[in-house]
Amino acid sequence: MTRDLGPARHERPAIDEAALTAARDAEALLRAAQLRGNSRWEHFLADVPDQLRDARLPELKGIARRARAAYGPKDSIREALPAEMTEPFLDHLDRLLKALARDELER
Repeated sequence: MTRDLGPARHERPAIDEAALTAARDAEALLRAAQLRGNSRWEHFLADVPDQLRDARLPELKGIARRARAAYGPKDSIREALPAEMTEPFLDHLDRLLKALARDELER
């Protein structure tokens, strides 16, 4: 049985670019968490850059939502890492989620 995995990422350049930009942000946040010895956020972010870079389109929405959960009301990455890093990541995750939603509506 063959499962339809949808189009390849390169066929959706807006989504691919948004995911790659968010991956760069996640990588910078991971390095910052490591430098600060913040194991909680280091563990949370450990796989996020690679997942954002490598995931197929159907997987990206879940990955972006999980990454966005770092901005929770009780436990937020904003409290542990610099705003000049956390806020662009949030913006880029939101841009990715919007691009994915737009793509779903168009299909």
